[in-house]
Amino acid sequence: MDATAILDNVRQTGARGLGAPIMLLMLLTMIVIPLPPIALDIFFTFNITLSLVVMLVVVYTRRPLEFSVFPSMLLIATLLRLALNVASTRVVLLEGHTGGDAAGKVIEAFGAFVIGGNYAVGLVVFLILVIINFVVVTKGAGRVSEVSARFTLDAMPGKQMAIDADLNSGLIDQDEARARREDIAREADFYGAMDGASKFVRGDAIAGILILFINIIGGLSIGMAQHGLDFSTASQNYVLLTIGDGLVAQIPSLLLSTSAAIIVTRVASSQDVGGQIVSQLFSSPKALSVAAAVLFLMGIIPGMPNFAFLTLSAAAAGAWMIWQRQMKPVEEPVIEEPVEQPEQRELSWEDVQPVDLIGLEVGYRLIPLVDRNQGGQLMNRIKGVRRKLSQEIGFLIPSVHIRDNLDLNPNSYRISINGVSVALADIFPDRELAINPGQVFGELQGTVTKDPTFGLDAIWIDPDQKDHAQTLGYTVVDASTVVATHLSEILQSHANELMGHEETQQLLDMLGRTAPKLVEDLVPKALSLSVVTKILQNLLTEHVPIRDFRTIAETLAEQSQRTQDPAALTASVRVALSRGIVQQLIGSSEEIPVAVLDPSLEQLLQRTLQASEEGQAGFEPGLAERLQNALSETTAAMETHGQEGVLLVAAPIRPWMARFAKHAAPGMHILSYNEIPDNRQIKVVTTIGNTANGD
Repeated sequence: MDATAILDNVRQTGARGLGAPIMLLMLLTMIVIPLPPIALDIFFTFNITLSLVVMLVVVYTRRPLEFSVFPSMLLIATLLRLALNVASTRVVLLEGHTGGDAAGKVIEAFGAFVIGGNYAVGLVVFLILVIINFVVVTKGAGRVSEVSARFTLDAMPGKQMAIDADLNSGLIDQDEARARREDIAREADFYGAMDGASKFVRGDAIAGILILFINIIGGLSIGMAQHGLDFSTASQNYVLLTIGDGLVAQIPSLLLSTSAAIIVTRVASSQDVGGQIVSQLFSSPKALSVAAAVLFLMGIIPGMPNFAFLTLSAAAAGAWMIWQRQMKPVEEPVIEEPVEQPEQRELSWEDVQPVDLIGLEVGYRLIPLVDRNQGGQLMNRIKGVRRKLSQEIGFLIPSVHIRDNLDLNPNSYRISINGVSVALADIFPDRELAINPGQVFGELQGTVTKDPTFGLDAIWIDPDQKDHAQTLGYTVVDASTVVATHLSEILQSHANELMGHEETQQLLDMLGRTAPKLVEDLVPKALSLSVVTKILQNLLTEHVPIRDFRTIAETLAEQSQRTQDPAALTASVRVALSRGIVQQLIGSSEEIPVAVLDPSLEQLLQRTLQASEEGQAGFEPGLAERLQNALSETTAAMETHGQEGVLLVAAPIRPWMARFAKHAAPGMHILSYNEIPDNRQIKVVTTIGNTANGD
């Protein structure tokens, strides 16, 4: 960056960008140039004010990240204090023989106040203050910063996976997920910076002790040897100045050390430190009542300070009345309503209810999850799941009909598609699920189970163990998220069953607003609505989104003149959507790692399919079993190397191979050679056939 760019940056940032450079110039000035006493008074007062403001900001900050500049501020304030020590030491040693006000009124006032006419008492008080700052506050804050930094880094993978789980279940959008990931990264950087900044504060406390002895010994030597002062006069001047100088420096140091300890020991909350202390410490009147009783017993013991104990006991005794009012149940009047006999009517077709496209039944203990009046969030999360899937798949996911079912276990829920149960699981609404993503660093206490969505090892834990579980590497989600994620996975895998004639007509109507001629030529002139619906269902069966419905319609309108077979038309549509299919699998990489079939095996499958009257391969079971094992092993090997499982086959056998792999190797994606875009290159990583053929 040249000088012109720097000047432009200064003009853009204005005066706000000059604070740090000015502060650094002040530090250099205080170290190099002798300062007059009035300047020392101003700088020492500024140092105390800065430390006090920083501590108050820390106290009123709700989250540590709201004051993320604190580590840098801590370092700057420490350097300012050390520079002031250098400047004041120069003045004390040069002008200390002239009297107690040689280094300014601030140092003189603090020194006289602490000494109180007794130099020994002054030294002891100052040393105690330094020891408190060094041994208790600074050392403890440094240890907490070190542990917090380590635990924050260990918990990052679990927190990242929790964000991904919320994103996949539709609870948050991409922007919120990005913001939460940035908060996690900033949190790790913050605690890492605090770990380093604490070392500066600790070093500053050691420097304060050394400067004290240097000033006293050097001052006495200079005063007696160079200026001819007697020991009493030299002690009076230099000890007063030294203790005043050290006290003026140590008070801001103690304030900043306390600020560092507060910010690294607090937990993020919607309240500041004062609000948390009042709400949590005094939230249990029973504890105050027991304390009042203990104080009363101590106050009536002869020889004890009865007035102090009895006064505090009387002040705390009021908590008993508060506790009694909280424990007293509120009686609500019972209003008896007359029981009306329902009027019997004749049955009609309205009594025959259609099955729900998507149903969610819950046991009675899970009702609070779906009841907004009881703080349930599951309804909103299900809406988020529907919104996310509708945007990703390409059609509106129907509403989820939720109802309670007393026939289920109290903690069970059941998901049904078209009235048929497809998933059943148990959850604990008052606990959280810690999922083992594959590598964790410890064990948790709780109820061992399996994640209902992906079958991973998991443990139901109490909410207060969440932070500890994330530190160990677990992904922790609440009960509502478990249900929402499970529902999202079920809807994705059964999207083809949710696509019907009505949904197809809605897509055609939406396309007709922008391309009316295309829709007019497609349905019903070229294809019937049933055939178009079947093609869309075929695509969704293999998890191909239908968002690009215009391309699908144009391909069908063009290919319908050659064939009316839904399978052949589906293959043509897949070729037209090949860029999106490959993009969904491997992203923007130009090279596609794939597995291929041995030519002899591929030819055998093609001959078998051609000879089959109904399009089902009828080869001997041993070959099918070997092929299934080979597909499973290939999929696992490719995933181990961080590659998506893709099998490239000839176009005629791709549909049958996709159906076979759906059960044999669910993680394997089947593509035909025609579905590779021109701008992508294939890289054959393995060949399936030698083992499968058994040759």
